[in-house]
Amino acid sequence: MSTLQQKLAFQRRVDTVFVNTTRLFAFLVLASLGGILLSLIVGAWPSIQKYGLGFLTGTDWDVVANQYGALPAIYGTLMTSFIALVIAVPVSFGIAVFLTELCPARLRRPLGICVELLAGIPSIIYGMWGLFEFAPVFSEHIQPFLTQYLGGIPLLGRLFSGAPMGIGMFTASLILAIMIIPFIASVMRDVFEVVPSMLKESAYGLGSTTWEVMRYVVLPYTKAGVIGGIILGLGRALGETMAVTFVIGNTFNIDASLFKSGVTITSALANEFAESDGLHQSSLLYLGLLLFVITFVVLVISKIMLLRLQRNEGQKH
Repeated sequence: MSTLQQKLAFQRRVDTVFVNTTRLFAFLVLASLGGILLSLIVGAWPSIQKYGLGFLTGTDWDVVANQYGALPAIYGTLMTSFIALVIAVPVSFGIAVFLTELCPARLRRPLGICVELLAGIPSIIYGMWGLFEFAPVFSEHIQPFLTQYLGGIPLLGRLFSGAPMGIGMFTASLILAIMIIPFIASVMRDVFEVVPSMLKESAYGLGSTTWEVMRYVVLPYTKAGVIGGIILGLGRALGETMAVTFVIGNTFNIDASLFKSGVTITSALANEFAESDGLHQSSLLYLGLLLFVITFVVLVISKIMLLRLQRNEGQKH
């Protein structure tokens, strides 16, 4: 066998090892995911047997009476995440537009680093700041203002009624919004920067304003990346634990008022799992299984949206 043939045979063996190694890593990811799902199902099985799908609509969470329902926790998880996204997405978009289009060159890098540093702050720090610093200011100044000026509006006023306690669903949503803004803004900034300069300069040359360039050039070019950043922020909001636990109030109830205390799946797990046993622990694991399913459904929906966007690219509307 010649030297060239030996080298080619060696390269084929190395390539085979590389392919099989990467295949193993991919399998380990799937195996880990399946193991987590299986362990949650096994742990939650007593609660699944007793409550079935009725657990999703149950509103009682009474440890003494051993009666459990997940609806308040599901409502709190979805509501806080939704409000956080409604607040965070426009702010993140504004930050990304400023950093890519309007910010002076000498400030662009320092401000970008500051935004990224915010993403590295531990969630418990956000929670402590929210409880000891933000909540008192919120209860003394912001909540009375919202109640006074929005409380009398039909339907909308119901959301902003109640005693100004400082903690509750709205406070938790605001803290979540502050936490996910760096993630969404960083992704949006990165995808905005990959837009070819020629496209933007052509639009400016035709007399377009900055908003028109962003709306008709940048956003259509980067819509998949923007949606990906929003989904990343939503995933962070759905799974956040300690920051929410500090400021949401941790009460199993469902109320239209955003000023009332509530609970999320993660805060319930953080507060009660250490001292749980029997059916109580099984019900908490059932909550964890529901959070797993909710997150999976959100990711599937986002993937379908991205595939639809890619399929429609280049088509006339």
